[in-house]
Amino acid sequence: MNQTDIIAKIGRVEDVEVEEVEEDIEVPFSVIENIPVFPGCENRVKAKQIKCFENAIKAHVIKNFKYLDAALELGIYGKVYVLFIIANTGYVAKIKSRGSDKILEKEAERIINSLLKMIPGKQRGIAVSVPYSISISFVLKE
Repeated sequence: MNQTDIIAKIGRVEDVEVEEVEEDIEVPFSVIENIPVFPGCENRVKAKQIKCFENAIKAHVIKNFKYLDAALELGIYGKVYVLFIIANTGYVAKIKSRGSDKILEKEAERIINSLLKMIPGKQRGIAVSVPYSISISFVLKE
């Protein structure tokens, strides 16, 4: 091969197909322009929306919390950390948990998975996914 060899026929730019790919962008909760909006928290300034969001998540956890019989019988207790994404569709996704026992982790994931659809967070006017984390304490009372 030398400099006079033709490598390939050059096509026209118009012949190239460009396909737009929708990216799933994640923006941290602490820096997002418009946080996800929990049902009932609409039409508030950002600081009050954040407080409303946090209170609504806590209320949801309390309302849906069940101490499983198996955990009670075995005396299992502890804190479970749950990380999840509020997707650009408004639904909860990619739930991950870490805690003192798998039984408690499974229950914590069930609670978070039952969250209502939210208005997704927005960055520069575009719906984006927002990671969020919460800890749930399972405490045995004597």
